[in-house]
Amino acid sequence: MADAGATGAAGADGPDIGRRSRPARPEDYDAIAAVVNRWWGRPVLAALPRLFLDHFHRSSLVVDGPDGPVAFLIGILSPAQPQRAYIHFVGVAPHARQAGLGRRLYEEFFALARTDGRCVVSAITAPANAGSIAFHRSMGFTVTGPVPDYDGPGRDFVTFERPL
Repeated sequence: MADAGATGAAGADGPDIGRRSRPARPEDYDAIAAVVNRWWGRPVLAALPRLFLDHFHRSSLVVDGPDGPVAFLIGILSPAQPQRAYIHFVGVAPHARQAGLGRRLYEEFFALARTDGRCVVSAITAPANAGSIAFHRSMGFTVTGPVPDYDGPGRDFVTFERPL
């Protein structure tokens, strides 16, 4: 669920936009788990179980700040569909939003996926997440939906797809 917790205004103490991302590591999970509910302002940790960093850390990215993560992207190079990559979850700290970190993480993931021979990236979000829908459109994704019952009965989602 590529919520791209990346809307809102950057604070005066926003991050250095030049800060580099790095490949995620399994041990990043605890630091990310400690902040995601606060960053979203609601419980979202259930959508990001530890298994994502245990198994997909090589295709995920983290931007570190002085006190822990400032942004992250959990990405998957699909083992079932070798042409496809998937962005599962993206977060940017509230004080770091509107500084281009979400966009930069997506661009870095696109490059990683291309290098692995992928030709399309997909993601999903809830129909009510207007910020995520607008962000994905701005990144060149085709927006479809809401798709009824996408994730089971009564669980409609908007889907995103972008060729690389």
